[in-house]
Amino acid sequence: MIDLNRPRRSVLYMPGSKERALEKAKSLPADALILDLEDAVTPYEKANARHLVCSAVREGGYGPREVVIRINGLDTQWGQEDLAAACAAGPDAILIPKVESAQQLVDIERTMHMHRSRPETLIWAMMETPLGMLNAASIAAATPRLGCFILGTNDLVKDLNAEHTPMREPVITALGLCLLAAKAHGLAVIDGVYNAFKDANGLRESCIQGRAMGFDGKTLIHPAQIEVCNHVFSPDEAALDLARRQVDAFREASDRGKGIAVLDGQIVENLHAAAAERLLAKAEAIRELEAA
Repeated sequence: MIDLNRPRRSVLYMPGSKERALEKAKSLPADALILDLEDAVTPYEKANARHLVCSAVREGGYGPREVVIRINGLDTQWGQEDLAAACAAGPDAILIPKVESAQQLVDIERTMHMHRSRPETLIWAMMETPLGMLNAASIAAATPRLGCFILGTNDLVKDLNAEHTPMREPVITALGLCLLAAKAHGLAVIDGVYNAFKDANGLRESCIQGRAMGFDGKTLIHPAQIEVCNHVFSPDEAALDLARRQVDAFREASDRGKGIAVLDGQIVENLHAAAAERLLAKAEAIRELEAA
C-alpha cells in the first residue's frame, strides 16, 4: 500500500542511458525520480540503459527521493528482461507503460512474484491511452500492489488526434476519470508533463490547474521545472494558518459537545477539520523530506 502522505510534488523523468544524468539526479530536489528505460532510450541503447539504471538503483545514494524504474512494455523485445532486472534491483516502484486493463497488472504482479521482487516494490501504472482511461476504475482495483497512476498526456493527445491547449480541454474528461479511480482506490495520482520546459509561467499555470483538480504532483521532463512544481504543490503559509485554526476550532467545539464550529464567519465541520489535518500532515512530510 502506498504512503499517500509522502510528497510527490515533482516526479522527474531521467534518461536511463545517460550515466551522468543518473548521477546528477542524486542531488536534484525532486521528490521522486523515474529512471526511464522506455521513451527516453533509443533501441540500440536499451540493454546498456537497463544495466546502468539497475546498477544505480542497487548502489543507492538517492537519499529520501522515491526511485522508480519505467520499463518497456512486455509486448516489446525488451520488456521481460527489463522487468526481471528491475525486480532484482529493488526500486520503490516499477512503472508499467500503456496500461489498458486490470489483467495486465495482475500478470505483472504474478511475474514480479516469480522474480522474487521485494514486497515493498510497488507497481505504478502509466495511464496514456483512450482504452486505459475508459478502464481506469478496474485498473485501479486490479491489485493491492498498485500504488500510483502516472498520466501520460502526450501519448493520449496523440492517440486522440487532439491538440495541446493551455487549459487541456481535449483531455479533461480522461484526467477526471483517472482522478476519480485513483482517489476511490487510495492511489497516488500524478499529472502529465508540461512540454515547454523553458516556459516557467505556463508550467506554473499547468501546476495550479493540476493542484486544483486534485493531483498529488506533476511529472517533469527537465530539472529546471522542479522549483516551480515544488512551490505550487506545497501548501502556503496562509493555507496552513487557516488549517491550524480550523483544527483548533473544531476540536474546541467537539469538547463542548458540538458538531460544528464557526471560524471567520464560515462553518467548520468534521470534513473540513479532516482536510485541514491532511494538509498539515502533508506540510510536515515536506519539511522532513527537505531536511533529510
